[in-house]
Amino acid sequence: MKKQISLFVLVLIFSSCADQPEFEKVYSFNHMTWDQNVKPEYTFDIKDVNIKYDFTLSLRTTTDYNYNNLWVLMKTESPDGGSAREPFEIVISNPDGSWVGNKTGTVVETALYFKGRKLPQVGTYKVTIEQGITESEVNEVLDLGFRVEKRRAK
Repeated sequence: MKKQISLFVLVLIFSSCADQPEFEKVYSFNHMTWDQNVKPEYTFDIKDVNIKYDFTLSLRTTTDYNYNNLWVLMKTESPDGGSAREPFEIVISNPDGSWVGNKTGTVVETALYFKGRKLPQVGTYKVTIEQGITESEVNEVLDLGFRVEKRRAK
């Protein structure tokens, strides 16, 4: 019993020391289908413009996903109302068919990283993600996560 309590206390201490993200949200798609009209939104606050942030966009698909990549359009709206819209490619598999991301069972998680970015304004930002392919829907897509973390000093 004492060993179990000691182990619990150690786990509690180490888990409370872990850095928590500034923001993290996952959007799950109905019926594993990302329709062109579905545009996940992520709204987060930036309180300090003097530090750098790491942003991660995580896509989870099944191993039955039919393409080797997925183009997305990322629209970012700043606190002053300005906006920018950029295309990004998420490479899901290599030319030989091996997975770029992490595969667990029939799920493949592929991340797109934006590291060490400074934001120009304090306030609320909104990121909207659209799927950017010519098909009206993409099948075998489970969810799309967005995470904001303060950049750790090395």
